[in-house]
Amino acid sequence: MKVFKYGIALERLKEQDIELVRSWRNSDAVRLNMQYREIISEEQQKEWFRSINNLSNNYLMIHYKGEKIGLLNDKNINWEQRTSESGLFLGRTEYFNTVVPYFISIAGIEINFHFMGWQKQYAHILRDNKKAINFNTQLGYRLLPGQDDIENQKYEMTVESYNETSGKIQKAVRALATEDLLPRLLLEEDDFRSGFAKLIEPILTHRPEIICYENSEGKWYEQTY
Repeated sequence: MKVFKYGIALERLKEQDIELVRSWRNSDAVRLNMQYREIISEEQQKEWFRSINNLSNNYLMIHYKGEKIGLLNDKNINWEQRTSESGLFLGRTEYFNTVVPYFISIAGIEINFHFMGWQKQYAHILRDNKKAINFNTQLGYRLLPGQDDIENQKYEMTVESYNETSGKIQKAVRALATEDLLPRLLLEEDDFRSGFAKLIEPILTHRPEIICYENSEGKWYEQTY
């Protein structure tokens, strides 16, 4: 699966890329902001990939300007209630203090809420990671009750909290984006073989604003307005 929006391409994680992800994850810039801070071995990374490479999780390699720069995920997906837990980290440190994290986050949120019909997103953030808390609350995440004494705190975002809170950021991203203002989604052969396409297609079909076509790459769903 690949999704395109705001110049960001998101591709379902493949095993061939997990060593790149491990190198990012083990770097101090990423590792020290995670709850699990031990160095991850090659075998641990393989075990992790086997545990998340299923229909309950969607880990996506982030492509920007033709380069792989980080990982975005939706895990613990509830397909009936259309909820999931989101997470993001960049492996390329030169993008940390730029608009790129906003491009990625807004693209991911809008794909989930407006394209896939998601109802809620959750996120866990370490309570001493003030930068991540500030970033996510700007987007519309709100701390759930009963989290004050928990180290890895749980936040919730709804369509309403996203629209109420992040209006200025949404406008800025749309003004700066130069391509893929409307989302496009590609389902590939692996998605049909795994059963992933079977879960996604009923969400997208029969909506007049979304067209479907096929070519040599696979089956495309594209929002037209």
